[in-house]
Amino acid sequence: MKILFICTHNRCRSVLGEAITNHIGQGRLQARSAGSQPVGEVHPLSLQFLTERGISTEGLCSQSWDEHEDFAPDVVFTVCDSAAAESCPVWFGNSIKVHWGLPDPSKLEGSDEKMRALFFAVMDVIEARAHKLLELDKALLSDEELEARLKDIEQQIPAPNLAEVII
Repeated sequence: MKILFICTHNRCRSVLGEAITNHIGQGRLQARSAGSQPVGEVHPLSLQFLTERGISTEGLCSQSWDEHEDFAPDVVFTVCDSAAAESCPVWFGNSIKVHWGLPDPSKLEGSDEKMRALFFAVMDVIEARAHKLLELDKALLSDEELEARLKDIEQQIPAPNLAEVII
């Protein structure tokens, strides 16, 4: 299954989605990430905490969704509310679009320990959702069934409330 994670700035959540999904999927899932208004660099803590977890950061970059026109994703996940509200490019036409909202840990501040806990809370959700993606056989599901199953995954594994992450 080919997956594109979209976040407005493509510097944290969508990049985490790409790296973790590729790590978990080990070739069965092919993920990329992009933004509608990319900032041009990945948040340094995203790279640091992926590395701490043993997840490759090779090739990760902040880029426009226009860079992926030839990718033809099966599924496009928006991971921030602002990206979910944006009009997607026409070339997403045949892709299933699902909002898998995640809070942005890079917008918060705190000690090194707290930042690690905030990022890891988001990363844990992405990892759990990626494992659920591996359970799906796209070939056996209609687009409507696949979309419903993807929405179920978000309901089963809700986004963390970062305000409740305590150190």
